[in-house]
Amino acid sequence: MPGPGHAELDAAGVDDPALRVAYATCRALNARHGRTYFLATRLLPPQRRPAVHALYGFARFADEIVDDLGDGSPAAERAARLDLLDTQLRRALAGAPPAHPVLAAVVDTARRFAIDPAHFTAFIASMRMDTAVTDYATFDELAAYVHGSAAVIGLQMLPVLGTTVPRAEAEGPAAALGVAFQITNFLRDVGEDLDRGRIYLPADELAAFGVDRELLTWCRRTRRSDARVRRALAHLVAHTRAVYRRAAPGIDMLEPASRACVACAFALYRGILDEIEAAGYPVLHRRVSVPARTRAAVAVPGLVRALAARTRT
Repeated sequence: MPGPGHAELDAAGVDDPALRVAYATCRALNARHGRTYFLATRLLPPQRRPAVHALYGFARFADEIVDDLGDGSPAAERAARLDLLDTQLRRALAGAPPAHPVLAAVVDTARRFAIDPAHFTAFIASMRMDTAVTDYATFDELAAYVHGSAAVIGLQMLPVLGTTVPRAEAEGPAAALGVAFQITNFLRDVGEDLDRGRIYLPADELAAFGVDRELLTWCRRTRRSDARVRRALAHLVAHTRAVYRRAAPGIDMLEPASRACVACAFALYRGILDEIEAAGYPVLHRRVSVPARTRAAVAVPGLVRALAARTRT
């Protein structure tokens, strides 16, 4: 019996059995670890979904090298594993047999959509930073990290989604949306990142409200709140909403068949900020998420729009 996503692979013209397994591996990673992202992807035409799953799967595969707390491997070993992944990806892009199903899928996607290899290089560079850098002094410092970890994801996606304007015109909003998603994740995952020894929120922004690593650690350990932390988080939520506003014009620059997907992801990720705010900024104690009923309320109208766009094209 065909597995999940087989119709998408048929629509995308992926016939090779090994490649179908590779794309299915990435699809499973997306479904398991990126619920919001996966839901939004369902609004794309079927033939475009495997490429999105491949890009997500590769990003998740690299991220797990960095963040797998279970194996207890030292930072140098994780950096070496990232170097190996980088080498394997470069070789596969040059025509060598891929060393892993995830690499097979992402290399096939990169070739089909002519994705700039420099975007993958920048991504790996930011993943390497995670093996050595534990905090960021300013937003300018953080910008170097989020360029590779987030902005280039938006740029990778553009050839898959398609644009109605010259691609260069859409690149700024696409990169901004990747950054907005990433900073939203940073705000949602403050406690989990602290457990890994990292703080992605700029130190000077926190210090303006009297917040430092020691206070965040105390809140995490005691499961108690602090007004200074809430004020700092409120400020950073407002900052992130401004990034979403810079990204918003990019949705109408996409091909009509792709707009519902990105609009859905935009609404759901921005909705995480609303949930954080409404709950009183409890991100050091629990993971805040958008309720299922809200996800459905966003996704169903998006599906209607997506179907209508496919009918017109």
